[in-house]
Amino acid sequence: MPGGCGVRALWILNSFDAVVFSRKFPVVERRWKAACKAEGDNSAGDHADTVKCASAPFLPNDSELAAAFAERKGREGSPRGFGIRLAQSTQGSDSWVDDPITRHVISLQIGGEGGGENKLLLWPLILHLKGTYSILVLPLVEPKHLKAYAKLCSKPGCGDTVGEEPSLSSLLLDLPSITGAFMVAHAIGDIITGDVVEPEVVVSASPSVGGLLDSLTGSIGITGIAARAKPVAAPVAAATPSGTAAAGSIASDAPKAGSKPLDKDVLRYFINSAMPFGTPLDLNYLNIFSIKANGFSSSDLPPADVKQPAWKPYLYKGKQKILFTVHETINAAMYDRDDISDTISVAGQINCRAELDGLPDVSLPLTGLNKSNVEVLSFHPCAQVPEHGMDKQSVMFSPPMGNFVLVRYQASCRRDPPVKGFYQLSMVSEDEGAFLFKLHLMEGYKSPLAMEFCTVTMPFPRRRVVSIDGTPSIGVVSNTEHSVEWKIIVSGRSLSGRSIEATFPGTVKFAPWQIQRLPSSKLGSRNIADEDSDVEADNTNNMVNVDEFLMEKMNKDLPPVDLEEPFCWQAYNYAKVSFKVTGASLSGISIDPKSVSIYPSVKAPVEFSTQVTCGDYILWNTLGKCPAAT
Repeated sequence: MPGGCGVRALWILNSFDAVVFSRKFPVVERRWKAACKAEGDNSAGDHADTVKCASAPFLPNDSELAAAFAERKGREGSPRGFGIRLAQSTQGSDSWVDDPITRHVISLQIGGEGGGENKLLLWPLILHLKGTYSILVLPLVEPKHLKAYAKLCSKPGCGDTVGEEPSLSSLLLDLPSITGAFMVAHAIGDIITGDVVEPEVVVSASPSVGGLLDSLTGSIGITGIAARAKPVAAPVAAATPSGTAAAGSIASDAPKAGSKPLDKDVLRYFINSAMPFGTPLDLNYLNIFSIKANGFSSSDLPPADVKQPAWKPYLYKGKQKILFTVHETINAAMYDRDDISDTISVAGQINCRAELDGLPDVSLPLTGLNKSNVEVLSFHPCAQVPEHGMDKQSVMFSPPMGNFVLVRYQASCRRDPPVKGFYQLSMVSEDEGAFLFKLHLMEGYKSPLAMEFCTVTMPFPRRRVVSIDGTPSIGVVSNTEHSVEWKIIVSGRSLSGRSIEATFPGTVKFAPWQIQRLPSSKLGSRNIADEDSDVEADNTNNMVNVDEFLMEKMNKDLPPVDLEEPFCWQAYNYAKVSFKVTGASLSGISIDPKSVSIYPSVKAPVEFSTQVTCGDYILWNTLGKCPAAT
């Protein structure tokens, strides 16, 4: 079977497990039939009765798929399922495979519960939960991979042993179509929920450096397009202004209130343009909808000897420049304990915007790779990486239009954390707690590094805050019903070229304590729904709900909360820090604007900026319980 990615079919189901949109690709399906015929799946074999692929029907209809999906959800406890083998798992189910990846790559059994000759095993189905929708994408794989999965579904033992055949995760590593199917599912999810966001490129220049959609209007100067109306992404896919989107953030799968209804016409147009005949070509929805809104100009043609890439449907004409932004997100867990080490990680990306005439190639070296101990490094499809040194890596790329992510990486932090110290909290009475903060900000950081703002929040989701007493050494304090907020550095008063020590002793008073031990099913639904959208709308079946199972197990192992820790769920209490640092990256990765070269040669200024924001930056209560990985 030829390499590459092909999609046999995709389905979108609503919260009632009804198919609201589906699309099948006959061209890819013919490739699947040909592969099945060549493989000889109908011949006698170990799983000839389990894997049915060489005889009709090849794909289920919408009602059959919806019924199979609902049956699987009831059997597995939630849309994503258990992920590991439990006592409730049945042979042939996804959880029987005993691999957490089955929460994202699932299978459906079509044709009744009894199995046998009429049962159709549909795998691998990529499951993506977005908003109130479940998106299923069936990529093209070889029949031998389906047989391998069917064998894993019937293995007697859990886990892997020496000499056993490869696990499901190792099997999927050999299938590039799985990655392509995930990209398709995420692109469709962003479109149907309206989460179309550009990467942020920070500039100090004029407002003409706007988002992708602005660049396709008069400022870009394309003949025949400048006079047209501004491109509109789509009624359900309005682009969020890049300044409000934190690059690298992960969209929640929790249902959104007031979600717009599914626009099938927009979805059909995207699928026809982005993946004609089931082969994904360009999943950039902004490109697709800009082409729909603007069309093309006959006078705007590329040079005869240069092939125009799919990711650049329009050629730029105007004032030339290149903009780079290194955007890093730092996550930290600070314990201030001898028996538990602090953990700090950096996830970053290099966003780029290349406003260059024609179809030039841009090359540059990335520096700081060795010192930063980069763990993961990936590039945009337009990039080529011909050279790799000890501390630098050469990158050459043909830039697409608008803002795009050139590089993504994960690395360790070369410097001390921007905020370090400890947080202590203990109860002095049933309704009053005493706390102490002692923090060091920007210790060892020199100009041009600057902290634009810093805020510390103490959440108390299980108690109502009545009053707060205490005066910090710097900053202002406010409180809400369930939290206390300490603004150490407010926006507009950045900290640069020096470090400060901030202390905050005080007491917090709560409303009288009332023991409200919610049923485990409600606790589980409230918590896991926000994280995974794994909420059961109907629990009439006799199978054990995965949310209830996990919650009952945790509540059984956890003693009831007492006076010392009556705050956060699972008896943990902490403070969360949020800040923003500009001037340099924490990983050490950088770009020298003078080393950027363009071919054909052109004089274009290169602007470079960095910003570091915090993700989950947690100060655990030194005097309380805290979770830690071992």
